[in-house]
Amino acid sequence: MEIYFQEPLVEGIFIERLNRFVLICELPSGEREKVHLPDPGRLKDLLISGCRIWLQESKDPKRATKWSAVMVHASELKLYVSLNTQLPNRLILNALQNDELEEFKDWQLVKPEYKVGHSRFDFLLQHKQNEQKLLLEVKSVTMVKNDIGKFPDAVTARGVRHVEELTNLQADGSYQTAVLFVAQRGDIKAIASAPEIDPEFANAMDKAAKKGVQFFGRTCMVTPERITLTGRVPVHAENKKKD
Repeated sequence: MEIYFQEPLVEGIFIERLNRFVLICELPSGEREKVHLPDPGRLKDLLISGCRIWLQESKDPKRATKWSAVMVHASELKLYVSLNTQLPNRLILNALQNDELEEFKDWQLVKPEYKVGHSRFDFLLQHKQNEQKLLLEVKSVTMVKNDIGKFPDAVTARGVRHVEELTNLQADGSYQTAVLFVAQRGDIKAIASAPEIDPEFANAMDKAAKKGVQFFGRTCMVTPERITLTGRVPVHAENKKKD
């Protein structure tokens, strides 16, 4: 499953980050513009001053910024990494609609953005042979350490809450539950939590796995033309604390 970018992206140069969602980038013309950043993560290993960054122009006159960041090029790795946290959900939606995910071959999509209590989960699935329901949450991964994709890249109270709620729903038998990490890059061998960044999420993920929440991982191939969902990778859900 793949998504093609509707219009050619413009290659610029990353200058600096003003805040979580705004960058300063230099366009091919030499002009410097404020650019919207869809990924609120720290991205310290990716957003390095002077790196190549691909931008998309917005046609919405009401937007505060004319441009959006789409991907960067990690020159040392000769690798493109997507910066759009909405793309994994689009990829997984398309894959579920076309029954292309081996890990969910026994399930069919019922509804995206399904509300349970006060929370909204990314997808509701139903087993093909019975009435059993499964809640699926998708998380975007961009950070890598020693070939391991790490999540989260910044403290995520919302992510902790979602995983804890999935754990409770799994434990009381209301739903089957799962988390699918989608790495927006192609150079990882596995995915794990990042307790050095968010120990609460790491602990929540560890407890969830022990209660039966399933964890899956996928990688992507990224180019300036498209992003493609590729192979499966294992997820190390246990939080191995160092003595």
